[in-house]
Amino acid sequence: MGRAPLIASALLPGLGQFIVGARGAGISIVLAWLAFLAVPVFAWDRVRTAWNGPLDQRIALITLVIVPLLVWAGALRHLVARERRRGRTHGDSQWDIALRRLRTKPMALAGLWVIATLYAVALLAPLLAPYDPIAQPDIVRLAYLPPSTEYPLGTDRFGRDVLSRILYGARISLAIGFIATAISVTVGTAVGALAGYFGRLVDSVLMRFTDVVLAFPRLILLILIVALFEPSLTVIILVLGLTQWPATTRIVRGEVLSLREREFVQAARALGFRHSRIILRHVLPNVIAPVIVTATLGIGNTIVLEAGLAFLGLGLQPPTPTWGEMVNAGRENLLGAWWLATFPGLTIVLVVLAFNVLGDGLRDALDPRLR
Repeated sequence: MGRAPLIASALLPGLGQFIVGARGAGISIVLAWLAFLAVPVFAWDRVRTAWNGPLDQRIALITLVIVPLLVWAGALRHLVARERRRGRTHGDSQWDIALRRLRTKPMALAGLWVIATLYAVALLAPLLAPYDPIAQPDIVRLAYLPPSTEYPLGTDRFGRDVLSRILYGARISLAIGFIATAISVTVGTAVGALAGYFGRLVDSVLMRFTDVVLAFPRLILLILIVALFEPSLTVIILVLGLTQWPATTRIVRGEVLSLREREFVQAARALGFRHSRIILRHVLPNVIAPVIVTATLGIGNTIVLEAGLAFLGLGLQPPTPTWGEMVNAGRENLLGAWWLATFPGLTIVLVVLAFNVLGDGLRDALDPRLR
């Protein structure tokens, strides 16, 4: 490869990828780098005062500094890893093969781009939002304004900018989707691994408990729990996270039932390894692929559930902006102020679609039977 691509990528992240022929990676890296550099150019006044502002502004400023550095370092690492793969004498690893297959799926890559962009926008919302999402400066003059150059997505009945509320609402919806899914996947993986590995009585007890959880109508259970407690971000995350794990449990249990009879697990038992070591170091790494796919698809499902709860008035209470609450507020005036429910609804559709196509792409890339 030589030093030229590394020097070029050090000067402009992504340029080295173009030199070695990795145009797709080069375009992605250059666009990400330029997008983050454009923020201080167009919002310098906010960037300059962000560190003295609230916590969310500080987080946005830290994100604005750290992410471009990570992109720069990732561009250099990509070139080094590419050269090492070319010099290998042995075959590629499972993850290298999966990554190469994922690159051949444009829909999955597009979904990944949309997800990365939305998470970046959520973190940078205090720097990107044109107006305060909860401020009501002049209700009489600004209420129900249609989309315009001043208000690209219009205003609601209180004169609040819809675009700003969507940007701030992304922080709530995406955070709930990620954290709640992480909880459900962790619980489901642990229960499924224990049930599948030990079998017999342990399997019977854990799976009957899983069946009991599945027997409850989920939406009704969610509404009941949220209604009993004051809706808050913590309550909603815990409720969504602790009611989604049975699906992951069944998948992991099925994989572990097959793995526990493999030679490497039998050998580990014969050597006297502890059960915890066998599960953590030999069994779980081999079920990580279906868990990743389940988690990716589960985030979109969680976002829809959170939006549904907010639509029913059981989510975070106004004036905190959430996508579901915005759709609920706009349903009263669908014809006169169509933009109130349309744009938040389209945002939910876009996010869920992005997670679903990414999950489908990961499933195809990680499934060895499709290679």
